[in-house]
Amino acid sequence: MSLGVPSAYRPTKPDIAVFVSGVTSMGLEILAGRIIAPQFGDSIYTWGSIITVFLTALSLGYWQGGKQAGTASNRRMSWLLLGTAGYVAIVVYGSDQLLLSASTLPLPVRYASLPAVLILFGPPTYLLGFISPYAAELSQKEGTGEASGHVYALGTIGSIVGAGATTYVLIPSLGIDMIGFLFGLVLVGTAFGLTLPALSPKPASASVAIALVLVVAAGIGPVTFDHRGDVVYQTQTAYQELEVVDSDGVRTLYLDGARHSAMDLDDPDRHVFEYTRYFHIPMLMVDDPQEVENVLFIGGGGYTGPKDFERKYDANVDVVELDPKVTQAAKEYFRLEESKNLTAHTADGRVFLQNTEQQYDLIVLDAYQKDQVPAHLTQLGFMELAEDHLDEDGVFLANVIAAPSGSGSAFYRAQYKTIDEAFASTYSFRTSSQDMVQNIEVIATKANTDFTAAELQERNRNRNLGIDLRAEIDGYIDPPPTDDVSVLTEDHAPVATLQASTVDQQYVIERTDGERTTEPASSLAAGPQPATVARPAPTLEPASTTSPLELPASP
Repeated sequence: MSLGVPSAYRPTKPDIAVFVSGVTSMGLEILAGRIIAPQFGDSIYTWGSIITVFLTALSLGYWQGGKQAGTASNRRMSWLLLGTAGYVAIVVYGSDQLLLSASTLPLPVRYASLPAVLILFGPPTYLLGFISPYAAELSQKEGTGEASGHVYALGTIGSIVGAGATTYVLIPSLGIDMIGFLFGLVLVGTAFGLTLPALSPKPASASVAIALVLVVAAGIGPVTFDHRGDVVYQTQTAYQELEVVDSDGVRTLYLDGARHSAMDLDDPDRHVFEYTRYFHIPMLMVDDPQEVENVLFIGGGGYTGPKDFERKYDANVDVVELDPKVTQAAKEYFRLEESKNLTAHTADGRVFLQNTEQQYDLIVLDAYQKDQVPAHLTQLGFMELAEDHLDEDGVFLANVIAAPSGSGSAFYRAQYKTIDEAFASTYSFRTSSQDMVQNIEVIATKANTDFTAAELQERNRNRNLGIDLRAEIDGYIDPPPTDDVSVLTEDHAPVATLQASTVDQQYVIERTDGERTTEPASSLAAGPQPATVARPAPTLEPASTTSPLELPASP
């Protein structure tokens, strides 16, 4: 009896087509997240739309391909691959403009990305779905079961290769346009190979034409006009899209289309966003600011907070940033300079704390986005880990993005309850007088404390911190109601569900130059500039002597 061995296997043309279709379909699915996220965010709703469209399109392609399998041939598969490559050229060339147009549709934000994903990725995925049933029909295997199993295996192996290569090699190394260009060329090359050795004029001419279209599409780049300003740097990192944009003398760091940090090019030490000034309130809660020796920031961004702390205090500042390209961009574009007092670590914040024995006087958690929150940094286990790494009078601050009350406040209230479970005393400060999604600074102390706003104002007058926090202290708000939310634990931390109420709301970011910027419910990376309205500059009036319960709810 003769036994087959793996080395004896030689793939047929249909086998190669199935493998390539698997590589391309899964590669495009991974790439879709990067293309869609800057416009619509990287929330569970965006990925739900992507997965739904891809599975639906593939299913329809399988179904139609199965019905037409009797007409299957290498030539027909060649035309399907060429059609897919042609559509990929459209995605490369026009994706930004298509996304911008789709974002204007009057849909609830949680469904807003669905039309864009459908337009961009439905047709090419549908065409790729035809390949598997065609290949099964053309298979040289005996029996339907063996043929279909062979095709399923090859397609799945191709999907594994496509997912792995796109995730670990292509996205960290190349831009989106170039990755799309490579996928298109692979499809064109495979289509051309299916027609060999008999070189038919029409498929050959079409292969050359579509290859040229891909070259032109990738060379010209996307058709769009960026209303945010001049993009001075853009790259795809292993974690997100990173952009540095200059506008009206302000340089802003965007991650997946969302503002993260900003720097005044003429006055780099000035706080552009109001919320970064609140990072100094914990220095009013420690016994003696002069005794603060070690500070930890989890989340670097443009390193606004860490740089400010290095300038103002005689402390060692550690910064844990997961994405090394964010730190590199901060060095090249935001004047970050590591020194003996400021050290950047490339690591996950929770893992860093688990692996260090260092004790800190202050830990600042600044790693949240409006629609992208690392759930493991919200959980009780992490809060207890942070508390364990604080000195006796240490302070913890979490920069939470949510509404302070009402609709859109569920995540804030759950996060407050979780932090309060881990720490002895907890306080909240809103950064905007608007009752919409904003930065809320939740500050907790390891020791039992009972600070009033009046006491903090008194300490602000008497302590020379190099920054006047009168207006920020006026943002003191009462503890939120938490009876209807749960403590976030490793077993149950429904962060996406809690954030769902913020999806349809604008996100307001107060600026220190007397302006307020608002971002739509989903970030518009290539869309209109967020609205800017006048905001009175903070007045430096004598500190209030009222108790926290009597304070106004806004600065």
